[in-house]
Formats: sequence, C-alpha cells, structure tokens
Amino acid sequence: MLTKRIIPCLDIKDGRTVKGVNFVNIRDAGDPVELGTLYAQQGADELVFLDISATNEQRKTFASLVRDIARHINIPFTVGGGISSVADVAPLLEAGADKVSINSAAVRNPNLIDELSRAFGAQCIVLAIDARKIDNLWTVHTHGGKNPTDKKLFSWAKEAQERGAGEILFTSMDHDGTKSGFANDPLGKLYEMLQIPVIASGGAGTKEHFIDAFVLGKADAALAASIFHFGEVKIPELKSFLKSKEINVRMN
Repeated sequence: MLTKRIIPCLDIKDGRTVKGVNFVNIRDAGDPVELGTLYAQQGADELVFLDISATNEQRKTFASLVRDIARHINIPFTVGGGISSVADVAPLLEAGADKVSINSAAVRNPNLIDELSRAFGAQCIVLAIDARKIDNLWTVHTHGGKNPTDKKLFSWAKEAQERGAGEILFTSMDHDGTKSGFANDPLGKLYEMLQIPVIASGGAGTKEHFIDAFVLGKADAALAASIFHFGEVKIPELKSFLKSKEINVRMN
C-alpha cells in the first residue's frame, strides 16, 4: 500500500508566509525558509510553496527564493505562482524545485499542460485546481480564487490528466481556512475517475480531518497550512495519530 503524504503548504506574498480564510483576510505566518526547514525536520513528506500574488501582479515566482529553500531542506518540494511557459519552469527546477504547480495559466491555455509534461515529464507537473460550489456545481476559479471560470472541477481534472498532468492539487475554496474538514465528497469522486494522485487541500483543522481525507476522500496526500504554521497540530503527533489509526504514513 502506498504511503499517504502530509504536505505543509506555504503561501508566499512579498517574501513572507501568509494565510487567509476562504482566500481573503490574509495574515502573516512567518519566514518561508525557516518554516520549510522546520517542517522538513519534523517529518513532512513534501512541501508546497505558492507565490499567491504572482499571477495577479503579473510577475514570475522568484528563482532566488527557490534556491534558498533548496539549500535548507532535504525533502521534495513544489513551487507555483505566475508560471505560464516552458521557459518559466527550467529556472525553478534548476534552482532546486522538484515539481511545479500551474493553475491560472493552464485554464487560460490548456496546451500548457501538454507542453510542460513533454518538456519535463508528468511527474514534475501538478495541476492546482481552486474550486467552489456555485449552483451545486464545483466551479473552477483562477487568479488566487478571484475569477470564476466556465470550467468545472471534474471535467477539468480529467482533461488535465489526459494532457499529461502528474498530480491534481484540489483546493475547496468553500473549506479553505475554515478548519471544518476537507471536501471529502468531491475528493472521493476525483479518486474514482482519475489514475493520477490527488492532493486534498482546504479545511484541515484537526488530526481527525486527515483520517477523513484519506478514508472517505481517498486522497493520496493531504495539504494544510494554518494548523501547522500556528502550531495547532504538530507533524510528528499527526503522523503518530494516523499510524495508530492504521493509515500508512512514513515515520522518521
């Protein structure tokens, strides 16, 4: 049985880790390199660093920050924010990132998924999908959740898999930052219809929520931010708890 992954997510704005609720009300959570180093030491399986203002500010993710992160941590990490071409990706991988996350640019130009997958391999390409329920349909949003689109979660995830995405990172905007639990119903549906791994994101508040994401949502990995950043749940305690509930996780 494959191990389930625990992934802290660090949203970065102006060089600082930040966290909001439902994609707004942003507050400072610390230095991204220091936090990433701490999580690696605590037993995180991977890290995700997202430059959350890059797309709206029409600039690229800073390769210098990626280089700094790579110098300090020894676990795989994904970076995203403002990536819109093959040329954007090479400097990030050269700086030490293991994968890149794409979102808004892929919605605008779905061929980007094919191009990146051909150039760097599917294992490098994570398609991030931010979605919320509108008229009972999970509607995809771009630009840090600001812009609703005509794409729907399930058809877009399926198309991304066919185009060469290696992983789906699904964030429920309705659950994000609420600490009320992950969106397990759509996660379960994604599991049933896809052959690539799905990362659950949005809503982690307790250790039990991770159980639900893995058992009910069938997620391959669970991503969280504020509960780690503000010390509400420690990664070693979380992993021990999951192990005690017979969830297969990697222990340090």
